[in-house]
Amino acid sequence: MQAFFDLEGPLSPQDNAYEVSGLIRNGYKIFEIISRYDDILTLESRAGYEPGDTLKLIVPFLVYHNITDNDIKSVSEKAKIVQGAKRLISELKTDNWNVYIISTSYIQHAMNIAEKLEVKPENVACTELYLEKFRGLEGIELVAEVEGRILEIPKKNGDDTIKEILDSFFFKEFQKTELGKAFNKIEVMGGTRKATVLREFLKRDGGEIKSSVAIGDSITDYKMLREVKQKGGLAIVFNGNSYSLPYGDIAVASESIYSLKPLFNAFSEGSKSKAVEIAGFKNNMKYDVIGKSIHNDLLEIHSKHRKLVRGEAWKLG
Repeated sequence: MQAFFDLEGPLSPQDNAYEVSGLIRNGYKIFEIISRYDDILTLESRAGYEPGDTLKLIVPFLVYHNITDNDIKSVSEKAKIVQGAKRLISELKTDNWNVYIISTSYIQHAMNIAEKLEVKPENVACTELYLEKFRGLEGIELVAEVEGRILEIPKKNGDDTIKEILDSFFFKEFQKTELGKAFNKIEVMGGTRKATVLREFLKRDGGEIKSSVAIGDSITDYKMLREVKQKGGLAIVFNGNSYSLPYGDIAVASESIYSLKPLFNAFSEGSKSKAVEIAGFKNNMKYDVIGKSIHNDLLEIHSKHRKLVRGEAWKLG
């Protein structure tokens, strides 16, 4: 049996790139604008674009403000672990589950959290980023210019302006620079890439998708959740948002991820149907079996728990 966890949300409340951005002036605002742009491109199904590429798009701004790999690591060292995560992963391993982490997180953060949870490094897939490679490359002056422009965008009705400015920057002007060409080589572990690496882990270790459980909470996870759900495995959305909830079999709203343990037990004993049966018990307020449409009450309860667990990061896609 295999358990595939997203990291930020299910295992650690910190959005590492968001907190790293907070080291620079107006960094949180810049990140939120870039994150909104990520949502816009994902929802319009931009060719070649994957959900979660915020972690790529923010890189030029980190380089411009001289953020280092050590800064990323230092911010990660302050990260907490979601309640119940250590116990859940320890017990899953005792029960002979193979545990994996598939995360958009930068490698410095992903490996730090994996070590705390005693997940083997070879079972972690994440975004490999080393900022020192981008130092001194031509094109940094364009970053300063576009940063000034996006910071002037009003919050209300700003999507069209965000798209216009950042489309021109990322897909035209920036592409002509040395920094832009190096930037193009960054590959974020999100969207389709999460589903692909899940299949690669299964092939490497001789597992089957129908004996797998995937846990996610955001827009970067929906393709992984959908893949597992459609092919007979169990897809669980933990404190999810509107982008992830439609792609799960079961939604779990809780401050502790150990709440998932009965579902893992049921899945190992009787497959997906047994887990869904347990989730369907009306007296269990933590679980919901996800139907064809997502009702507002479900979104509201997940939003509430998302805020409790993740703090300011709850609002990010």
